[in-house]
Formats: sequence, C-alpha cells, structure tokens
Amino acid sequence: MSALKPLADKVVIQPMEAEEKTSGGIYLPDSAKKKPQQGKVVAVGDGKILENGERAKLSVKTGDSVLYSKYGGNEVTIDGVDYTILEEDQIYAIINN
Repeated sequence: MSALKPLADKVVIQPMEAEEKTSGGIYLPDSAKKKPQQGKVVAVGDGKILENGERAKLSVKTGDSVLYSKYGGNEVTIDGVDYTILEEDQIYAIINN
C-alpha cells in the first residue's frame, strides 16, 4: 500500500466485499449487489492546512474500520485491488470491534 499516499484530509479505504448472496441463500449477480459502505482505512493524509498555517489532525488512522458515504469519493484500482479515496468529512463513523 506504500505506493499510494493521500494528500491533505484525504483517506484511502479498502471497501468490504459486497454480499455474494442474500440471507435466504440466493446468489446475487454483480448488478444487484449493494455498493459497500464499510471498509478499512489503509492510508491517511497529513491533514488539511488551517488558516493559521497549522495542520488539522485527522480523526481516523490506518487500520480503522469505518462507515462512509455510499456515493462519495473516487474509486481507483491499483495492482488489482479496489480502493476508495474520500475526504475525511465523508466518513461517518469508526466501527469499534
């Protein structure tokens, strides 16, 4: 993952896999799968620069499991792995396991 370093308040998330089948056991085609809203933080930026010149510390860190905006961010694929790059304010919660 060292090949991808987000800037400012950007966060790189590896989305959880979409459900392959329903609770009743029916397998879903790709077109019917829900877009994931949970994932694992794999990289964070250094924080947004404030008007006073200081950097705002991000609330999430590498390794956190998070809930994020369904349609936010940009999806990228690097070395066959899918990632979503979001601004920190598109992350809604940290999931405590």
